[in-house]
Amino acid sequence: MGTQDTWQSALDHTRALSPASFEQWFSSVQFESLENKTLTLTARDEFVRDWVKTHFLPALVEQLEQQLGSGIAVEWQVDSDLPRPVCDPPVKAAPVPAPTSSRRISRVPPRSVKRELREVLNPKYRFDQFVVGPSNELAFAAAASSADANGPKYNPLFICGGTGLGKTHLVHAIAHHVLDERPNARVVYVSAERFTNEFIEALQHQRMDEFRTRYRRECDVLLLDDIQFLAGREQTQEEFFHTFNALHEADKAIVVTSDKYPQQLQKMPERLVSRFTSGLVADVQVPRLETRVAIVKKKASLEKIPLPDEVAVLLAQHVQSNVRELEGALIRLAAKSSLTGRTIDYDFAKAEIASVAPRRPELMSVADIQRAVCNHFQMTNAELLSKDRHKSVAFARQVAMYLCRQRLRCSFPELGRAFGNRDHTTVMSAVRRVEALRQKDPQVNAHLEAIEQSLIASD
Repeated sequence: MGTQDTWQSALDHTRALSPASFEQWFSSVQFESLENKTLTLTARDEFVRDWVKTHFLPALVEQLEQQLGSGIAVEWQVDSDLPRPVCDPPVKAAPVPAPTSSRRISRVPPRSVKRELREVLNPKYRFDQFVVGPSNELAFAAAASSADANGPKYNPLFICGGTGLGKTHLVHAIAHHVLDERPNARVVYVSAERFTNEFIEALQHQRMDEFRTRYRRECDVLLLDDIQFLAGREQTQEEFFHTFNALHEADKAIVVTSDKYPQQLQKMPERLVSRFTSGLVADVQVPRLETRVAIVKKKASLEKIPLPDEVAVLLAQHVQSNVRELEGALIRLAAKSSLTGRTIDYDFAKAEIASVAPRRPELMSVADIQRAVCNHFQMTNAELLSKDRHKSVAFARQVAMYLCRQRLRCSFPELGRAFGNRDHTTVMSAVRRVEALRQKDPQVNAHLEAIEQSLIASD
């Protein structure tokens, strides 16, 4: 059997496993050669290559090896120009012609884009329902300014902060305000995960023109939630980079949210980070006690829950790090009150809080703090303890040393051994540096407060 026949036989066997899917993907793959026990293929892009490698290549290689009687290697090339793809793209079904009857047929009109957006947005996430305090007043003012009819004052607006502190509330509020004040404005609200999924689907079905039209030409305001989920997704980052440039050059508003400051985003290209910092970076920090009390009272008012002031203070004192958890504690308390017929008073609330979340007195070990720091900065423990001196890794390591010293009172030599056998003077320097930064840098203080609150929650 010749090389071409061997290849074709293995290909036919692989096609039979999933004919429709095979044609979809192998219309973007080209056979180059099969010689010297090496199969060479070309893919239209990296995404096609990776998908075929995962879903089809094992069966294809197995068939080739059975026919050749020996193992083979596979080499890939990437080229957008494929004059000889393995198979033609699937033919789309022709549209069904409209009936020729003279009687008019009533049709249900498609839902408008604005109606679909309204269904995605939380109706309670509006500016007048956002409680403003010292921890979020800059982000609130910047969001309100970006939604104003006179156009964005800061472009892009980068809103960052921990989970459950109100970033999504502000983004939804921008969308609501724009839709109310500028009915003709084209608003696109999407999470980074959905942006990625739509991009993948557009690549897969060869609809990139539609995708780019939606995000570049038919968009007046782009609201992208949780940009950190693009980390490490190189193709999606590249597409978003060009989308960002197109909108920015057209003076269209761009609002992005993240759980980290731009400089702390891992596996994000510098050219994207620099664009995020070219506008306004507004952080949402953990709210102070007074703000938390105001938040829980506002939520109680909206949900028509009778809440005494002393219970509002109790809830705010107990849930310190997360507005979403604070509101959840209120709803849980109201539900228990409704089911048991008990009035929400101080004793009832105190007993319920104690039964739901009993506190442990003390953190267990250095490893617990290291784990909390790794979770916050989205890195592995191996990276934290490594010799890597990259700015983001070194900063996370110094923060972990500082927190261990403050919470556990470990000696400097003990911490040196716990952090990859480092010299005790290195630990001393790290602790002093973080202590100094905490006093003058609000970003550093925000990181520390977020990690400390997560540690409190885990106690």
